[in-house]
Amino acid sequence: MRKSRAGVESILPLSLPAFHIMLALTRGEQHGYGIIKAVETSTNGTVQLLAGTLYQKLKHMLSDGWIVEVDGHDGDERRRYYRLTPRGRRIAEAEATRLESLVRLARSCRLLAATGRV
Repeated sequence: MRKSRAGVESILPLSLPAFHIMLALTRGEQHGYGIIKAVETSTNGTVQLLAGTLYQKLKHMLSDGWIVEVDGHDGDERRRYYRLTPRGRRIAEAEATRLESLVRLARSCRLLAATGRV
């Protein structure tokens, strides 16, 4: 597990929008509006990305090599599709691991019920 976090710890923690964008892209290539809808759906509407936030984050992720732009799938040349790079996936995995350790700590402090109990 330590190996997957190598070289990415200084990037963590990720912002909430960045992590949700990356989670949406783990499900496959998406265009901007698709990412917005995927985040809204996966969070039951509790996280709503605005277009400005999305495209600002995508721009940074592209320049940092976390994602790449790929050819569109639907013939609409206006839509840009994005895919996680292997580095982006390692970053998302490291953030998920970091969050998982926080949840374990919260459980050990009895802030959350232990796994399997409600």
